[in-house]
Amino acid sequence: MLDQKLPRRALLKGALAGLAAIPVVAAFSRAEAAAPTLDANDPQAKALGYAADTAQVDAKSNPTHKAEQKCANCVQYQGKATDAQAPCAIFAGKLVSGNGWCKVYAKKP
Repeated sequence: MLDQKLPRRALLKGALAGLAAIPVVAAFSRAEAAAPTLDANDPQAKALGYAADTAQVDAKSNPTHKAEQKCANCVQYQGKATDAQAPCAIFAGKLVSGNGWCKVYAKKP
């Protein structure tokens, strides 16, 4: 094993780089938290039949919908199944209701 010491300059550079990364990570966390909630009247939401509550989905317009299908158990949902709202891969930059549904629903494996 090498008995080599870490130079002080290298140690300080690493520490400064780590400190510099903290505000960047914090900014990304705040940006995600500040995302707006998807409005059901949004053109993309309307096109995909999004409803904030799966119980409110029109059965005639969406014959493939089943009551147990919710955003929270969809593969596109980017949060935990217990989250009330989370980002969705389909509706970029917006939060969807965990109890919602849209035509792109695909059950998580």
